[in-house]
Formats: sequence, C-alpha cells, structure tokens
Amino acid sequence: MNLREYLFLPVLFLLSFQSFSQNKIESFLTPSDTLNKKRQTTVIVTETALASATLLGLNQLWYADYPRSKFHFINDNNEWLQMDKVGHMYSSYHLGRFGAEMLNWSGADQKTQLIYGAGLGFAFLTAVEVLDGYSSEWGASSGDVIANATGTALYVSQELLWNEQRIIPKFSFHTTQYAKMRPNLLGKSLNEQILKDYNGQTYWLSVNLHSFAKETKIPKWLNVAFGYGAEGMISGNVHDEIPVSVQNPDRYRQFFLSFDVNLAKIDTKSHFLKTVFSVFNTIKIPAPTLEYSANKGFKAHALYF
Repeated sequence: MNLREYLFLPVLFLLSFQSFSQNKIESFLTPSDTLNKKRQTTVIVTETALASATLLGLNQLWYADYPRSKFHFINDNNEWLQMDKVGHMYSSYHLGRFGAEMLNWSGADQKTQLIYGAGLGFAFLTAVEVLDGYSSEWGASSGDVIANATGTALYVSQELLWNEQRIIPKFSFHTTQYAKMRPNLLGKSLNEQILKDYNGQTYWLSVNLHSFAKETKIPKWLNVAFGYGAEGMISGNVHDEIPVSVQNPDRYRQFFLSFDVNLAKIDTKSHFLKTVFSVFNTIKIPAPTLEYSANKGFKAHALYF
C-alpha cells in the first residue's frame, strides 16, 4: 500500500463517518408522521425541566438580592416608550412557536401543539410575572401579561386561520451612545446592552409576501418588515431621577420599513437546515431601510441593523 492509499483511507473514513452522522441527525430531526409517545415525553420532560430550572435560578440568583413583599401589581405601561412590552410580545411568540414545533416533531396533533406548545411562552413569562409580583423592587405588570398574551395569540391565530405563519415578529440590535451615559442601567458589555439598551433594539413584524399572493412569482422567501424602535431613553420614565452629571436627552419613537428574508420559506430537504433556519428566523437581517420619526422626519439607511 503506497502513501497515497494511506492518506486516502483516513479521508474515506472521515467522509463515511460524517455521512453516517448526518444521516443520524437527519433521522433524529425529521418530525414523526404519527404520535411518538417517547418523543412527546422527551419534549414535555425537557421543557418542564428547563423552565423549572430557569425559574429557580431567577429566584435564587436575581430576586434573592431584593426584599420580598406581598404580591402586588404595578403600572409600568408608560416606561421605555413601550419597548419592553413589544419585547414581551416577541418573546412569548417565539417561546410558544418553539414549543409547538417541538410537539410537531413528536407527531402530536395540531390541538395539542397549540394548547401545550404555543402556550409555553405565555405560561413561562406569566410565572416570571408572579416572581416580579412578590418582589418589593418590582411588581407584576398587567401590561406585560397582556403583551405575553398578544404574542401567544399572534402565533395561535395564524395557525388556525392559515395553517402557517405569515407574520413573524423579529429582532435587530445596534449599539448606541446612550449605554455609555448609564452603563449600570443600559449595560456595560455588548451582551448586556442587547438585553438592556432599548435604544438599540428594533422589533419587527416581518410579513411574507408570497403567502398573501401565492399565484404571483414573488419569491417565497421575500418579506417586507415593519419595525418599531425608540431612542433618547436613559431611564424607564422621563420623570425618573437621573445623575446630575447626565443630560436627559429627548426621547422619541421610530418607525421603519424594510425588506427581510423568511428563512422558513427557503426550500431544502435537510431537516438539520430547517432547524437552523427556524432558530435564526427570529432575527431580522440587515437590509436597506426607511426610517420615520417625529423628531427627524424621514431618513434612509443603506443597511440597518
């Protein structure tokens, strides 16, 4: 056996192993045609365990640092120009979507997917509101609960009406100057700012054009996206106390019109790719965008993040 054959054997082995692994992954990710009770049990146990662990972790690592109180509600509907409420809607929608898709993978019927899967986002985020309600630092927010219900309803109503998701909430982010003004509140690192700096967040409703005009030649993956954002916020409310050294800027709302890609509409037979596309279909891709705000009027962006 010469050197070339020695080199060829490991390559052949790796290719065979890769093919075998890909086949196993594909087989695992392929949704079941009928109810697979083993898969369904796996989904239920996994979701319950993850949700419980997350809630216990929040209770011990976050809420334990603040005094407890009797359960109470607060009215925070005027804070952050409602960016936090839109974020709740977005989170509830996608948690419910993932829950429903996991039950679909197990072969569960549509009714089970919508009740126990799509309801996951609302149930989990409502549990977080309960924890907020027992904290003297915060309080349960009726606005948050309504936003959570809206996100769940957006998913369920489309499944019942069209048996597909034509309108998908999406998220994009860019860094802003405001985080440096109050890093403890708006985030010191990029990871913190993505979660805390509402000035850099944009939430979108991404509408699939082909779904509403199936007889046309519009590409199946092409979406038009309507976005909402806000800037000038260095506190939740304009009347909140801020450090004397910080100048409180004018806060204003932003509205956007852009193009987007619906990754779920890209044709592929690979269930691995379908799973990857499903995860990343939560994010709005950068694209040419038209912005409008009362402060600055219309503004065009070659690429908006």
